[in-house]
Amino acid sequence: MQDLAREFEAERDHLTAVAYRMLGSRAEAEDAVQEAWLRYAGALADPAARAEIRDLRGWLTTTTARICLDVLRSARVRREAYPGQWLPEPLVTRLADPRPDPAERAVRGDEVGMALMVVLERLTPEQRVAFVLHDAFGVPFDDIAAALGTTVSAARQLASRGRRAATDGAPRNTASPREQRRVVEAFLTATQTGDIEKLMAVLAPDVVFVGDSGGYFPAARRPLLGASQVAKFVLGLVRQMPGMTANLRAEIVDVNGMPGVLVDAVYKDGRPFRSVMSFAVSDGVVTAAYNQLNPEKMARVPAPAADARGWPPR
Repeated sequence: MQDLAREFEAERDHLTAVAYRMLGSRAEAEDAVQEAWLRYAGALADPAARAEIRDLRGWLTTTTARICLDVLRSARVRREAYPGQWLPEPLVTRLADPRPDPAERAVRGDEVGMALMVVLERLTPEQRVAFVLHDAFGVPFDDIAAALGTTVSAARQLASRGRRAATDGAPRNTASPREQRRVVEAFLTATQTGDIEKLMAVLAPDVVFVGDSGGYFPAARRPLLGASQVAKFVLGLVRQMPGMTANLRAEIVDVNGMPGVLVDAVYKDGRPFRSVMSFAVSDGVVTAAYNQLNPEKMARVPAPAADARGWPPR
């Protein structure tokens, strides 16, 4: 059993990255990986059974994928009753942090931008599993078919449909991290000063704004479309901030691999408030903004640094 545990721990980061891509939640991803460990320990406790597994990573990946598929199917029912819009749990680290949490690095992988994660939510569970396994992790279609309980041809078709939907549905997001940070800085400054003209100048005409409050805070129940509508809504939220204490702080942070904004405050009645906004940026403007407000998805988000800018700016 100790040998099995060592083998599994060597693959845990990889499996967590796979599960987060599929589920959009670190907590659910970690639960799925733990379930994979229980199945692994139960199925391969016999040394003879373990000896038959030539590709351990492949076996564990497909096992984790099956678990995630079941979670995704049940999640569709839960999300139909979700209050308002649903966004994935953000992965947040400070820009200056040279060594982010190992679990954070593992989950993030090479590319888990929020724009892509949001688009993945539009896929069927089967499309999402096939697309993530093949395009993100290079899993052969034979293994994907086994995980989905279908044919290789059907697995190929599911991945293709998922890829097409992800490509067609994603907002334009071509900016480098440096360019995105410049745009995010301009967005934050315009928002803090309440300058609607400067705010609209950094918003694409067809910008999309999505907010997830989980029912805890005011948020638009449908995506907002267009620079004027988004700018007015964002500044309307800012006008509510006098109801918070004076220690409201904002910081540019890394959100799923790209610059975003972390806002932290306390209402005068003592209720905490924290939000994480991430962006898709192209051609010098924001093409999509994702505002996570649900406190149930913010447990792992760090507080702003002590020297984060106050609000309003001084």
